[in-house]
This record gives sequence, C-alpha cells and structure tokens, in this order.
Amino acid sequence: MKALTFHGRRDVRVETVPDPVIEQPTDIVIKVTSTGLCGSDLHLYEVLGPFIDEGDVLGHEPMGIVEAVGDAITEVKVGDRVVVPFNIACGHCWMCDHGLQSQCETTQVRDQGMGAALFGYTKLYGEVPGGQAEFLRVPQAQYGPIKVPEGPSDDRFLYLSDVLPTAWQAVTYADIPEGGSVTVLGLGPIGDMSSRIAKHLGFRVIAVDLVPERIERARRNGIEVLDLGEHDDVAGEIREMTDGRGTDSVIDAVGMEAHGSPGAGLAQQMTTFMPDAVAETLMEKAGSDRLTAFSLAIDAVRRGGAISLIGVYGGMADPLPMLTLFDKQVKLNMGQANVKRWVEDIMPLLTGDGDPLGVEGFHTHQLPLDEGPHGYEIFQKKQDNAVKVLLRP
Repeated sequence: MKALTFHGRRDVRVETVPDPVIEQPTDIVIKVTSTGLCGSDLHLYEVLGPFIDEGDVLGHEPMGIVEAVGDAITEVKVGDRVVVPFNIACGHCWMCDHGLQSQCETTQVRDQGMGAALFGYTKLYGEVPGGQAEFLRVPQAQYGPIKVPEGPSDDRFLYLSDVLPTAWQAVTYADIPEGGSVTVLGLGPIGDMSSRIAKHLGFRVIAVDLVPERIERARRNGIEVLDLGEHDDVAGEIREMTDGRGTDSVIDAVGMEAHGSPGAGLAQQMTTFMPDAVAETLMEKAGSDRLTAFSLAIDAVRRGGAISLIGVYGGMADPLPMLTLFDKQVKLNMGQANVKRWVEDIMPLLTGDGDPLGVEGFHTHQLPLDEGPHGYEIFQKKQDNAVKVLLRP
C-alpha cells in the first residue's frame, strides 16, 4: 500500500510499504477513506525527529471502512464505517473505566514512562503505524472504533478522531463558569474548534492569533479576536475587555508551536544534527519549550481562574512562574484528549439537524495521499490559507 512516511526534519514521503494484517484477535484492518494532518504532526516534522525512526508511517486522524476483523471482534463487521480515535485504549482497565482513556493501562508505553499508545506518533507512544495510508491496522478494536452512519460525507465525522474530542476536553477542562468568558490562544484547528464549541455552549470567547487568515476565519464565526501583531500588551487588552480582571478561563491551544524564545528554538533545532541517542536525551532531560503562550495565559486569566493546556509541550526543563500561579490561585488542567469519554456528548451535534460547529466546512484543503508532502509544507509554513488539511487516500 501507499503511505506517508517520515525521513527526517521537514522530509516526509509517500512510499510503498507492506499492507497491514490482523496480528491479534482484537485487531481490525480498515481501508482509509479520509485522514487529517494535525498540528502535533508538525512537531514530528520539526522537533521530535529523534523519537521517530526513518520510514515510520505517520498520522492519527483516520476514518474508513472495515476490511477485516480479528476472531474476537463482534462489535464491528466488514463493511462498517468507522472513525478511529488517535489514542489506543482497551475500554476495560481502571483508567478507561474512569474516563482516562489516554492513560489506558493496557496500552501504556511503560518502557518510555508514557501514557496510552497513539497511532503514528513516535517510540514515546508505541511507534504504532499511523493512518496517513491506504490501510490501517487498528488494535483494541473491541473498544476503539466509533461506528458512524452511512450517508453524510466523511467531513461530518472525521474530526471525532481527534479535533472534536480534543477541543471539547479543552473547553471542559477550562472550567468556565455559567455565563463566563474564555480566552483561546491560537486559532489552529484545535483552537478554532475550541472557540466554536465554547461559543456554542454560551460562553463569551476572546481569541488571540497572528495569522490573518485564521483571524478572519474566526471572526466570520462570530468570535472576538485580538491580532497579536497589533497589540503590545495582549493580556492588558483582555483585562480592558473584562472589567479589569481577565477572562474566567484561558485555553492554551498553541503549545510548543508558539513563536518566542530563540534559545528554546535553537535547542530544539540542534537535535536535528545530533545522533538520535544524544538528541533524545537532550529533549527528554534538558529540552525546553517556547512558553510565550503559556506565559500569556497566566497573565490573561483572572485571579481564581483556570487554564486548560491542550497545546502539546515536550520539554522536561521548562521554568514555570510558580509564584505567579500560586498568588493568582490559578487552576491548571491538561493532558491528551480522552477521545471516547466525549463522543456521546459530541455525536448529537453531528447527527442532528444543521451543523452547529461547522464541521463540514472546517477543512481548508483536501489532497490525494500522493500530495501529502505538499500538505505538510503548506500547513507548516501557513501558506495558501492552510488551517486544516485532509488527505483522501
């Protein structure tokens, strides 16, 4: 089959790799009909190369048609249409029973000290072949796959794999009070969808970004947006808009993609030129993130408010302003999305009348799998108004 594979920093290629097969009784294999590029894929493209091997298949936002099922699978059958969550969870361990599927005890990558295995996302998370391919083996298929109805386009359901539950969790973890306000930092796919969900739930949303196309897209959806390039003191502007306090909550949907500290950027780029073993150690033990967005979140949230971190951070040596966090009595919630926990809340918005979250028009680009490398390039460089890129294998 054809698949999009990793070959180094800013080097992804479409190659022919072996077709996946059933390996365990709880596996299925799907024919991928749509798959997305995620902002966290850009971390592999740019920063996390030391943790991924050349030739690994990328991607963790797939859906498709069931082609084969393992002997133990009764939950889905050949021909079913399914969305595959990005995290791999069993559904019956203590963590899954408590709605923490991203910490599944069956698939935890213990030798790396990490949580549940993820599709297409480095040896830190199990090095499981990903979904930017023509076919995908899905482990733990007695629980993971989400059956969706025939009829509506893939665009209606694809984002159940990651974007929708991640954004839903971001808003939930922000702990916004009834009638309250939230600042959303970053209007990439997750920030954009978080702003839509928060607005749909009746909260006041103030978003912050610096990419003109993303700003205009959010404003078209009725979101108040501050252009980072037009304000020297964004947190001050937010306080001016909120009776001098700041918003009740802040969602940091930027993470280590943020523009900021050149020292941190240099440290991350240095790993490109090191042997993998040395680079891994640097990133794990001495890596630091560009904390501009997180620092802004701390500044913009009101005293006694909450910050929801949903943007990915990868450093182990990040200096946190603990005095400020403590003095402002700020609550922090964070973590990988627990996809299956939120599906029941989200599904009525996809299967009911209308399209309240605008999922069918959410993508900006759709490309054949063969053009996947171009998709990565325009997404990383923010060219051609690229906000969300879908691949159609």
